[in-house]
Amino acid sequence: MRFRNLGASEISASTVALGTWAIGGWMWGGTDRKASVKAIQAAIDNGINLIDTAPVYGFGMSEEFVGEAVADRRDKVLIATKCGLIWNAKKGVFFFPSNADGISENSDREVFRYLGRESIRQEVEESLRRLKTDHIDLLQTHWQDSTTPVAETMETLLELKKEGKIRAIGVCNASIEQIEEYRKVGQLDCDQEKFSMIDRNQEKDGKLKYTEQNDIAVLCYSPLALGLLSGGISPERKFAQGDQRNTKERFSADNIRVVNSMLEEIKPLASDRNITMAQLVIAWTLHQPGITHALVGARSEKQAIENAQAGSIELSTEELTFVNEIIAGYNKKII
Repeated sequence: MRFRNLGASEISASTVALGTWAIGGWMWGGTDRKASVKAIQAAIDNGINLIDTAPVYGFGMSEEFVGEAVADRRDKVLIATKCGLIWNAKKGVFFFPSNADGISENSDREVFRYLGRESIRQEVEESLRRLKTDHIDLLQTHWQDSTTPVAETMETLLELKKEGKIRAIGVCNASIEQIEEYRKVGQLDCDQEKFSMIDRNQEKDGKLKYTEQNDIAVLCYSPLALGLLSGGISPERKFAQGDQRNTKERFSADNIRVVNSMLEEIKPLASDRNITMAQLVIAWTLHQPGITHALVGARSEKQAIENAQAGSIELSTEELTFVNEIIAGYNKKII
């Protein structure tokens, strides 16, 4: 496993991190507590030290699973969680209605984007309780809130850092302009954004160049595009009730066929290297300029171990060129 600092901080994190959105069950068709805990522990035992979660993942459930899994190995783990998506008050900007399964008009709660001072402090205390720890290694604003001045949000995060409740500060889903507002107030360590072979807006809008130039780590989420790039999804695949992939056009049978055709062209390289397609995709992601860490989900021990092993794979310039040329050929064919 390779390690890289989280931006200007002195916190060294595994380049492959475990993302725990799926194990929260919400938007993923449910979850299994025992399997989730084992998956987290397997990730740690195989070199992953960065675990990323959020209060909204299962409305607290994901954080609870993480807390249980790391209870006897907290000193080996960096816990990253988030703030800014609340469902206990109607403040900030309304985001979406949701039930236990996922975003739905048939909802029992409403989620708002809110980053006010007292709300962040309340969220942190609740996260610390669920995670069974006295500090969070990386606290990130989950989505940005247009009703709260960035200065107020960042000042609150810096106060929490000074108090020892958090060690590093990050943002998610933020524009360059928003990042600059944070940086006017204090040190911002990382930015978490969606990025994969088929989701490359962060390159197009100059975000990756900006973060690299300003020593800001980039934690990319969904590098496997919700499993679409793993090579394990067939056009006939049926997803569980509540799984978000049931309603996404990207997971239509026709689009899956196109993606699988692209992966088939890349497959010979994976075979030559004796690695899985998922491992090759993760490794490719970590070789992209500006991408420092990849957050990869796992719902089983097997998946966690497979993902962790990708953190040690080096690709040559020739291998990267081979993959890039294939991706370019499918650029306008994939949804």
